[in-house]
Amino acid sequence: MPNINRISFQVMLKVQQLEKWFGGIHAVNDVSLTFETGKITGLIGPNGAGKTTLFNIIAGLHKPSSGRVFLNEMDITGLPPHELFAQGVLRTFQIAHEFSTLPVRDNLMMVPSHQSGEMLLNVWLRPNKIKQEEERLRQKAEDVLAFLKLSSLADEPAGNLSGGQKKLLELGRCMMVDAKIVFLDEVGAGVNRTLLNHLGEAIIRLNQERNYTFCMIEHDIEFIGKLCDSVIVMAEGSVLATDNIEAIKSNPEVIDAYLGRGMKNKS
Repeated sequence: MPNINRISFQVMLKVQQLEKWFGGIHAVNDVSLTFETGKITGLIGPNGAGKTTLFNIIAGLHKPSSGRVFLNEMDITGLPPHELFAQGVLRTFQIAHEFSTLPVRDNLMMVPSHQSGEMLLNVWLRPNKIKQEEERLRQKAEDVLAFLKLSSLADEPAGNLSGGQKKLLELGRCMMVDAKIVFLDEVGAGVNRTLLNHLGEAIIRLNQERNYTFCMIEHDIEFIGKLCDSVIVMAEGSVLATDNIEAIKSNPEVIDAYLGRGMKNKS
């Protein structure tokens, strides 16, 4: 169940009056939102509602036509993804982006930036430092794999994983760095029900035990309802509603714009 027992939340990330035009297409239209520390927020809406574009603006893949994005009151509008990564703003994708020929463990160990071994001179001048750093990363990767129940696949080429296992690996990458807020893009897409439940349990544990903050795009309303403290609904580039899942499911505007269009829970 969502972590609803916390007494207070602080705003971690906020967007103010975001706009994004692609030629004559108004993809994001005057969107203002806040994301609170320690919460799991759902983002739903019909295809073309602007959800992924909003994610891409926040994560630095698109620059907004206007508006601002703030992380803990710091203006991060338009910063490139690698700088946002360093600030703890991470984004996953609907289609996992693994290094398919590398073992699962190595996929995790590659994540942290500014590793000593990346500099050629250190290979010759500081081999012990590189060895110690790699051992720390290896241990951290092993801990992540154990948390996600993927230890048995540590030496398996990542390309051999199932769709759901690749989504778990994406989550593991977020665990390898000090993520402040993670934007999950359709984490349940193409994942069977058993692994989807496993993914959901991992997200809830990261939220409740390690205070990870998440925002997730998802079409599975049942999955959203189990995980999320609050849900944002977008339609035609704008925010239509923000509320708890039960209120969202009974909102006439939401039913007309999204839930009433034949959307059914995945099975």
